[in-house]
Amino acid sequence: MSETILVLNAGSSSLKFQLFAIEHRQKLDRLVKGQVEGIGVDPHLVMKSARGEILKDLRWPAGELATPHQALEQVVQALREYLGGALPVAVGHRVVHGGIHFSAPTVIDGDVIERLEPLVPLAPLHQPHNLTPIKIIHERLPNVVQVACFDTAFHRTHSTLADRYAIPESLYAEGVRRYGFHGLSYEFIAERLKTIAPSIAQGKIIVAHLGSGASMCAISNGKSIDSTMGFTALDGLPMGTRPGQLDAGVVLFLVQQKGMAPAQVEHFLYHDCGLKGLSGVSNDVRVLLASKEPNARLALDYFVYRIAAFAGALAATMEGLDGFVFTAGIGENAPAIRTAVAKRLAWLGLEMDEQANEHGDPLISTGQSRIACYVIPTDEELMIARHTLDCMEASNTRLGKEVR
Repeated sequence: MSETILVLNAGSSSLKFQLFAIEHRQKLDRLVKGQVEGIGVDPHLVMKSARGEILKDLRWPAGELATPHQALEQVVQALREYLGGALPVAVGHRVVHGGIHFSAPTVIDGDVIERLEPLVPLAPLHQPHNLTPIKIIHERLPNVVQVACFDTAFHRTHSTLADRYAIPESLYAEGVRRYGFHGLSYEFIAERLKTIAPSIAQGKIIVAHLGSGASMCAISNGKSIDSTMGFTALDGLPMGTRPGQLDAGVVLFLVQQKGMAPAQVEHFLYHDCGLKGLSGVSNDVRVLLASKEPNARLALDYFVYRIAAFAGALAATMEGLDGFVFTAGIGENAPAIRTAVAKRLAWLGLEMDEQANEHGDPLISTGQSRIACYVIPTDEELMIARHTLDCMEASNTRLGKEVR
């Protein structure tokens, strides 16, 4: 079997993984995809082939798979069985925050891990969990190359005006700036547009990455110009449990008038706001769409309103707009949300083809629409695998030999 690259995306109670075969330079073939869910609660590992065939389906009592370390061991064991005892030659990791030091995928060593640790408070939902498997593999399998791929890296092409807050220079120098996130997704879409829509791929595009975490990005000539997220992943669009754009005075109010400690404010902003807070029903758009509760409708209307408002702002940063792309869980699977957004963007010249939208076709705008509108599934894992292979080649790691 060909040598392989493993891609890991670690969360608080889940570990997603995909395995890619290196067929030859710059050619990757997806072999396996899977995840361990419910770590410490109801552990469940499912591993499927690229065609969707179930290769493993295992469950454990909570106490038997209570930590990310144990979950990673089960993933490695399952992959070793699949590979006949072999190990991947490299592991690519999604790392949400790269801070000011990391603007491109980076081969991981002890120094890199130390420099990523201080960024944990800036992405508490993701960063500590991203780092856990990195540390485990670094300690136990030091000969396996690891590559960190950053969600912030794609946005490092922002201008100074897009990058700055109106705060003193000293804070900017310390790293208080607008980073933007979901960069691996945006990078994939920018590349995919070259095949799906070459006529606008080098134009002015807004991509809406709409999932439990949601953001939007202005992309011109394949480069990120601006994004709705900023210093942390709390900014911009309302999300499943995060508020999005929020007056900083609200945080002061919570501390000074409500007596909340910093840790309480952090938990509140990351876990109790967004669609969940507005609706009082759920953070899941599917549940909200099916609900008859008035506040469920309010939450969805607010979500659509903010998407449209930010679309206008992002179009202004590019001084025009040629295309709009929906991606990620909600963007790819909720035609009702796409329709509602399109109606609010009619003033920009967007005209939706409702039949194509309901079918989930790639192109969902009419032939008369001044703005081309697409639904394009994202593939962050493939992007990570590509970057990992590139880093191996750039660092002169020789495929076909043990990595030392």
